[in-house]
Amino acid sequence: MSNDPVIRWHESGEEKSARWQSEKGLPPPKRVQIIDDRMSADSAYHLACEGTSLLWRGDFQNAKLLLQAMARRIDKKPAHRKKPENLTPIELFHRHRLMQSQRAQTLDKLLIPFEVDYAIALRRAPDVRNACLEAWGPCSEPSIASLRELLGLIGAHEWRKKGIDIPALSITIHPHYGVFAPVRNEYIQLVAQAAPPKLLTTQSIAFDIGTGTGVLAAALAQRGIQRIVATDHDPRALDCARDNLARLNLTDKIELLQTDLFPQEQAALIVCNPPWVPARPASPLEHAIFDPESRMLRGFLQGLRDHLLPGGEGWLILSDFAEHLGLRTREALLQMIDTAGLQVLSKSDIKPRHPKVADTNDPLHAARAAELTSLWRLAAK
Repeated sequence: MSNDPVIRWHESGEEKSARWQSEKGLPPPKRVQIIDDRMSADSAYHLACEGTSLLWRGDFQNAKLLLQAMARRIDKKPAHRKKPENLTPIELFHRHRLMQSQRAQTLDKLLIPFEVDYAIALRRAPDVRNACLEAWGPCSEPSIASLRELLGLIGAHEWRKKGIDIPALSITIHPHYGVFAPVRNEYIQLVAQAAPPKLLTTQSIAFDIGTGTGVLAAALAQRGIQRIVATDHDPRALDCARDNLARLNLTDKIELLQTDLFPQEQAALIVCNPPWVPARPASPLEHAIFDPESRMLRGFLQGLRDHLLPGGEGWLILSDFAEHLGLRTREALLQMIDTAGLQVLSKSDIKPRHPKVADTNDPLHAARAAELTSLWRLAAK
C-alpha cells in the first residue's frame, strides 16, 4: 500500500483495505457497511445521515438510482420549514452554502470500489479508466471513492472531450478536471471588444494572470498581441492551458509560466479574472469560484502597478455578485483599487446569460438577477 490514505472495512469475515481517493481531502470513513441492490433508499439515506459510509456491491446503474433517490429525500422541503423572506442576502448565502455542504456530506457516503487500473467490477459499470486517469493520475492498487465524486469526474471528462464553444472568439475550449470551465463566458466578449491601451502599438506584451484553461490568453492572441505570458500556480491549469493552446496553434505565441500571480517583468496590458466570491471554498475544485478574504483580487491589485509599463493598463474581470450578496461592497472594491495606487479609467458591463438568472426557485435568485460582470480598466495614478 502506498502512502495515500487507506480505507479499512470488514467484509465476509475478513478485514480489507484499499487506497482512499477524495478530491476534497476528506479522511477515510471509519464506519463502512457493505450494501447492494437489496438496500432500500430510505435505509441507505438514514445510514448516511448517521455517518455510515456505504460500499456498493450491486449493479452500478442501480447505485446511480439509489444516489438520486437519496438526493430527493434531502431536497424534499418539509412543510414546516420557514420561508426565508426575513433573511438578508448574506444570511441566505450562508444558509445556502451550509445546506449544500450538508447535502454533499450525506451523498458522499455512497462509495464505489475500483480495481488496480480504475476498472469497476460491478454489473453494468461503464469504462471510466480514462476519465479517472486524467483526473487522478496512475494508480497501481485498488481504490475506493464516492460515487458522487466519480459522476462529477465523468462529467468533466465529457466536457473535456466535447469542449465548450466560445462565441466571442469563434473557438472551442476543452477544460480539464479541476480547472474552471468557462461555461459562463460572457466576460470574454468584454476582453475581445475593449479598446486596447495605445502602448501596445509600440510594446506588444501582455500577461494573463491565473490563466486556467487559457481562454483569455487566446483572446489576447486574437487581438494581435505579439508576446503573451500566461501564469497559473496550479499544474492542472497549466496542463489544460497547454492542451488548449496546442489545439489552437498558439503555442509559439503564448508562454506558460507556473507562478503565483505575476512574472518577473512588466507588460503593457495585464488581464486577470480572479474568483468572484470572497468566501471559503469547500473543496479544491471550488478555488476558481471562491476567493477567501479576496486574497487573489487583493494580490492582483497590490502588484499591478509594479508590473505595468508606464502607460500600461490592467484589466480586471469581476462580477458584482458578491456585492448583491453582501459579501463585499462597491466602496470596499474602490478602496482596494485606490490603496494599490491605481485609478479607474473606465468600466464596461455585461449581463450574465446562464440559466440560473431565470430560476426563481434558486435561493440566490435575487442576487443572480441583479448581477453584472464588468471589465475594469485600471492604470497607475
